[in-house]
Parts: sequence; structure tokens; C-alpha cells
Amino acid sequence: MALRDVNLSVARGEFVCIIGPSGEGKSTILKLMAGLEEPTAGTIIRPPKVAMSFQSAALFPWLSVFENVALGLRAQKKPEHTIRETVRTQIAMMHLDSLEQKLPRELSGGQAQRVGIARALAVEPDVLLLDEPFSALDPKTTAELHDDLLTIWRTTGKTIVMVSHIIEEAVSLADRVILIKKGTVAKTFPLNFPYPRREQATAYMQEVQEIRTEFFKE
Repeated sequence: MALRDVNLSVARGEFVCIIGPSGEGKSTILKLMAGLEEPTAGTIIRPPKVAMSFQSAALFPWLSVFENVALGLRAQKKPEHTIRETVRTQIAMMHLDSLEQKLPRELSGGQAQRVGIARALAVEPDVLLLDEPFSALDPKTTAELHDDLLTIWRTTGKTIVMVSHIIEEAVSLADRVILIKKGTVAKTFPLNFPYPRREQATAYMQEVQEIRTEFFKE
């Protein structure tokens, strides 16, 4: 769906989750932020460095884990010692230490997604964009990656914008949820309660229900 009258800003260091029904423009917003698409009207102000991790991880099948993570750094013509140091730091952060020389076909879905996120982080972006990164994973792997993503956010101070189709996931992770419907921002939900956010907690359940009501409202 084409976007219309979208007015959206993201603060430095914020974790924003964009949700909404399928086909309403969520991924288009992310592609505009990434510079993969350009608007036909209006203005986008992007930070100098933006990196994106995709739903499929989008790894190059002939490259090892190490070389997939190094890809952006090699494109930037970084010195080899910088590449080695940076890649190994990101591999360690994403718990991929024993998989450096593995090919994508040898990885599980969760491991492949970790590689995609490590590759995006390796170029030291100002903003990390995530397009439904956990939608194809099992609940246990998803929970582990949620914890890892929150740790990365806290330790690096990165600005993160993530598209999700799961309300519970958005409430668990983000400090602001943006609902997109009919190609525009329908409502914004600031989440002002502490982490970790337990599903049994009253505040968590109230936020999920409020967002769910708006989500299904005609």
C-alpha cells in the first residue's frame, strides 16, 4: 500500500517498533528509512549511517559466517586488522564464536538471523533497522534473540527501528510502538514500564490489550 501523510520521528537511542496489518506500509517505511526507496512527496532526514537486517537474513550462500559479517566493512575498504577485530567482536556479541567458518546452509534459522544482525552492526550504524527478523523462528529461539537484542540496545545505545506483526513482541521490546493502518500512522503508544517485561504483569497485559483494540478497530 502507498503511504500517505506519514509524520514520524525517532529519537537517538530509542527502540521503536512498527506494527500493523499486512500490506499497510510497514516495510515500506523501513525501506524509506534505509534509503532503499525514495518518497514521491515529502522529506526524509536520515542519519549518516543506517544498516538493515532482513526477515530472511539475506546471507550470501557461498560466504562463511565471518565473510558475511565482514561484507560491509570490505565494501568500505577498511584495513584487514580492523575487519578482523570488528567482525570477531560482533560474532562474539551474537554468540557465533564456534561458527565463523560455517556456510549459511549449515546454520539454523536463528543462527542465520544472528549473522544478519551481526553484519548490520559491524558497520557501526547510527540506526539499526530490523524487518520482522524473528517471524520465522521457533518461540525458544525468538525469546533468546529478544534478550540478545535488548542487551545490544542497552550496551551500544543504538537507535533501533523494528517492524513486527506480533503485538506481544512489540510490547516486550520497544519503548514506543507505532501502529500503521491504511498507509499512515494510526496511533502511537509510549511504553513507560521497566524491563524485563513479563507477560503475566498487569502493565504488560494492559498495553497489549490497548494496542490490540486499536489494531482491530475498523
